[in-house]
Amino acid sequence: MYDANYLISRLHAASADQQTRNFATFPARASVTFGELFAGAERHAAALVAMGVQPGDRVAVQVEKTIEAIQLYLGTVMAGGVFLPLNTAYTTPEVAYFLGDATPRVVVCDPTRAEAIAEIAGSASVVTLDRLGKGSLTDAAAGQGGFAPVPRGADDLAAILYTSGTTGRSKGAMLSHDNLASNSQTLRDYWQFTDRDVLIHALPIFHTHGLFVATNVALFAGAEVVFLAGFDKEQILEAMPRATALMGVPTFYTRLLQDARLTRDRAANMRLFISGSAPLLVDTHEQWQARTGHRILERYGMTETNMSTSNPYEGERRAGTVGFPLPGVEARIMDQGRPVSPGETGVLEVRGPNVFQGYWQMPEKTAEELQADGWFITGDLACQDTEGYITIVGRQKDLVITGGFNVYPKEVESLIDDLPGVLESAVIGVPHPDFGEAVVAVVVPQVGVELSAEDIRNALAEQLAKFKQPKQIKLVTELPRNTMGKVQKKALRESYLGLFSQG
Repeated sequence: MYDANYLISRLHAASADQQTRNFATFPARASVTFGELFAGAERHAAALVAMGVQPGDRVAVQVEKTIEAIQLYLGTVMAGGVFLPLNTAYTTPEVAYFLGDATPRVVVCDPTRAEAIAEIAGSASVVTLDRLGKGSLTDAAAGQGGFAPVPRGADDLAAILYTSGTTGRSKGAMLSHDNLASNSQTLRDYWQFTDRDVLIHALPIFHTHGLFVATNVALFAGAEVVFLAGFDKEQILEAMPRATALMGVPTFYTRLLQDARLTRDRAANMRLFISGSAPLLVDTHEQWQARTGHRILERYGMTETNMSTSNPYEGERRAGTVGFPLPGVEARIMDQGRPVSPGETGVLEVRGPNVFQGYWQMPEKTAEELQADGWFITGDLACQDTEGYITIVGRQKDLVITGGFNVYPKEVESLIDDLPGVLESAVIGVPHPDFGEAVVAVVVPQVGVELSAEDIRNALAEQLAKFKQPKQIKLVTELPRNTMGKVQKKALRESYLGLFSQG
């Protein structure tokens, strides 16, 4: 009965003959089989349709990580809807923009936020789902029976994920059924996932890495996941002897390295450690290999493209690089419309079935970044050596990636600049041993005004998700500028390069 829905039919077919096998195991609740996963997804789909969800309608979701949230994702796609996950750290004012832009039919949130969300949800139905997988949504789903997935094709939208720009205005990246299916199947094969794998799933499920890489790859492989609510060093170390793979961000690996229980013996059953969402330091690579005997596999992707490159599963995994274009994906490095020579730096562009359909209701922005011939301009500066390994050397724009999350300086700067007593500000990212990069705000007070870093920090606390808040705030008399008057963020980054150095 699943055949008509492009993504769901493929996900279900991968485990059709093992419905009684465990899909997810948990530290503190009963396991969930593949059959139970899809049956729950059907009930969620039926509940959404009963709320008025029609093909193409958006379902906005800001909830904690639970297996019910995964069933909600699958159920949304089953119902023909478009899944719109939102970071759980976003404040109500931040969520208001997404709801106003995407105009969802249904909004799912934690019960503690339901009243505030209802005030900004417009005509959308607001239902709840808590950290234990309970709420008005699960109550509605519990009374539903089987559901035949709504027909959807390869090019129909399955999800919208918002990614900000340096202008501060978030953009909704539209991802089709085939964008998700093709990329997950490619990763499954490239990383050699099978139904014998047990993946430690400790990533959030509101962005590409945790939802479309970890979850979809496991489903397409028929693999089991150890489903953790988030990063928990104890739980990961406990799961490692029976697991075979871990997907994480650099922070996972730096924190695990701090524990003496991470040994070769503990990692003996593991076959693959994958890192992404932020650059992994060469030192972390080397320490991990020395401690575990495993070489971390680093890969590269974006919200708009899912995964585009990867170090090889078999072959040399080079620290500091993101490997080669995945099978079926093309990559080129361009400078002013021309390919650069090996070793030279330019802007990375990618093309393939993984590349998104454009930005939601932003045709002009889409045309700027997604070219008519299918090449997407990533905005990342990169170089490629003579053997084909790609290295990301910087960003055209001043994006900061901290702990695997994107922070766009303009958004933070605008809030700081609006504070009483602030003349101007510049927000930068500097190296951090735990988070990869840390957000740092360099602030110029107005002449004669008494202003403290604590004043600024307190003012931002209610307006920004915690990961966006500066880890340090520096007060200065002026910002460095070039002859054209443009603030020189490169000079600032150099000035504060060692701010979080150890020792």
